[in-house]
Amino acid sequence: MANTGAAAGTLSETYGVPLAAVGLLTTALFVTHFVSQIPGGRLVDRAGARRAGLGALGVVLAGNALALAGPWFPLALAARLVIGLGTGVGFVAGSDYVRWATASPTAQGLFGGAGVGGGGAALAIVPLLSGWRAPYASAVVVAAVLGLVLATAPADERQARAEQKAGRASVVRDRRLYPLAVLHTASFSLTVIAGNWVVDLLDDHGYSRRLAGAVGALILLLGLPTRPFGGWIVRARPDGVRAALAGSIVAGAAGLALLALPLPLPVLILGSAVAGLAAGIPFAPAFSGAQRLRPDAPAAAVGFVNSVATLAIVVGTPLVGLTFSLTGHGRIGFVLLAALWLAALPAVRYVQRG
Repeated sequence: MANTGAAAGTLSETYGVPLAAVGLLTTALFVTHFVSQIPGGRLVDRAGARRAGLGALGVVLAGNALALAGPWFPLALAARLVIGLGTGVGFVAGSDYVRWATASPTAQGLFGGAGVGGGGAALAIVPLLSGWRAPYASAVVVAAVLGLVLATAPADERQARAEQKAGRASVVRDRRLYPLAVLHTASFSLTVIAGNWVVDLLDDHGYSRRLAGAVGALILLLGLPTRPFGGWIVRARPDGVRAALAGSIVAGAAGLALLALPLPLPVLILGSAVAGLAAGIPFAPAFSGAQRLRPDAPAAAVGFVNSVATLAIVVGTPLVGLTFSLTGHGRIGFVLLAALWLAALPAVRYVQRG
């Protein structure tokens, strides 16, 4: 979700397209990621998470291999559309596999931390690699290794037929899921969008791309500890869930606002770190909450919550890219991201405790 953004300048030069057009590579991935969320959830509910996950990893590997075939921008767009089908089904499958293995919200948060941490790793590692193939070749290696890991994992059980039939009731019309979708969108989508452009933003602030990659990676990497922590709050401190969510929203918005300003490097590091830590808190309350609200279709419920967030990434990534052509070179885009994160605050009151 962040590997092409981590090499945006190199890809722009290689493909011969404007920098903003490179954002379309992220948009292309999330278009099919979005389309596959709810159908992927239905597939997982029927076929099982492990089986669906293995197929998804195969699709991710194939899509990245296609992108490696040559430095042609239309080919890269097509490859990213293929990859998005795999990431969409794979994300839902991973969440549902955790639900099958353990009902712990902390474990759900650990899964989420690993997912967003992968994006943070891309921001830190890809700028250290040379050439336009770096984002795709590194993704091939990751998909191959994780495919071997999942192949040796225990097979999960499928839902009973009666549960599958009951789960056909539309998750889209379940209004209880909407506040969870808003919170996940604010914390996940806005940090993914920021992660795709933060290297170029800090580059415009005057810092080297390698240093910018290390600083920007904190936005995604620091969700690793706080996503499980959000799950722990759900399990051990259910009465404190709303307060934790509200605090994370305010802190996350403040962190992105700091990044928008030409401040000294320590302050920019602080802003990136605060945004990353804050973004992790809502994941487990949103996903475990969706699964709890819809035990008849847990994977489809997760798919819906994540599809809303994905749609925001599809729309927001190129729009923030366009702000780099305006006065301020992307700072306006990051201010808007901060404002949107803060606007999610009213949704907290509708989240069920525990």
